[in-house]
Amino acid sequence: MLHSLCSLRRIGLSSALLFFQYQPPPRHQIPPSFSPAISSFPSNSTPISLLQIPLSRMLPTDELKNLYFTRSIRDGDLVIVYERHDIMKAVKVCEGSTLQNRFGVFKHSDWIGKPFGSKALSNKGGFVYLLAPTPELWTLVLSHRTQILYIADISFVIMFLEIVPGCLVLESGTGSGSLTTSLARAVAPTGHVYTFDFHEQRASSAREDFEKTGLTSLVTVGVRDIQGQGFPEEFVGLADSVFLDLPQPWLAIPSAERMLKQDGVLCSFSPCIEQVQRSAETLRSKFTDIRTFEVLLRTYEVKEGRTESNEVDGGGSVALPPCKRRLRSKESDDMDNESSTTVMVRPCSEARGHTGYLTFARLGCLS
Repeated sequence: MLHSLCSLRRIGLSSALLFFQYQPPPRHQIPPSFSPAISSFPSNSTPISLLQIPLSRMLPTDELKNLYFTRSIRDGDLVIVYERHDIMKAVKVCEGSTLQNRFGVFKHSDWIGKPFGSKALSNKGGFVYLLAPTPELWTLVLSHRTQILYIADISFVIMFLEIVPGCLVLESGTGSGSLTTSLARAVAPTGHVYTFDFHEQRASSAREDFEKTGLTSLVTVGVRDIQGQGFPEEFVGLADSVFLDLPQPWLAIPSAERMLKQDGVLCSFSPCIEQVQRSAETLRSKFTDIRTFEVLLRTYEVKEGRTESNEVDGGGSVALPPCKRRLRSKESDDMDNESSTTVMVRPCSEARGHTGYLTFARLGCLS
């Protein structure tokens, strides 16, 4: 029966067949033998529950643990101050503090009581928007300690790793925590993400960021060389998904295979195709459904522009492309009266190109 179910899942049928039977898994507990030395929690403390986290953080909840961003901003909240699409910053709201930028001086006290998404005015009449600190926005404003994954790759990873609330996810290569933040939201409120980095200072900085964003009940940060030591033995057979962002991921694949549940999914992010080839060779022995993707995102500018219309046969009109410069005359003034404003769309001149290759593989089912 297990072999048949896994076969269906590999060809994409099980998701449809099992959709109506799905129940969220029980909350994952930190394995009792998991060493506090590599945990983000002090050894003399207990994990913080979601209801103990201030509702001001990245995943605000109500009494029923439902996520929501409809409440008002409070003192101590983390907000994203939006100036324009490419200028944003994270600010902690403090009574008595101010923010100064090119639009003027903004008093934090004026922000308190406003709902997320509100427009805040400065002493000069300028304005910014106060946005909720979602993982998507946090990815755009966090401090870059390493190269990070962006929204296009992150969304692809979460979908193909089949991460749902209640999952236990292992990640190696915490880096700046961009992906980890989105993984935490995907597994909330009953799942957990265990992320590891060999660099102690990076791991410490990541812990601070997760405390700032209120994710410490969903994320545990460990200092460990996964390529050399593998994942901790406490997680053998417990992981629903594993994500690797390592220079030599093929060294960690045997350990990842032992951590995964049957039919679990692994993803490896590599910037070079040679890394992909070697990883795929290692995956072939124990994994199936091995696939590699490159996500290329093309964005477009949408803005208003002026067009001129000339009469054509039949009483209609045809739009002419706007002119850069032309001599002024009485005839041109008359034509200006016939021009109109329209929405113009064109590809952005600064498009993000290659980021990396995403290789996915499913752990082979027992025969």
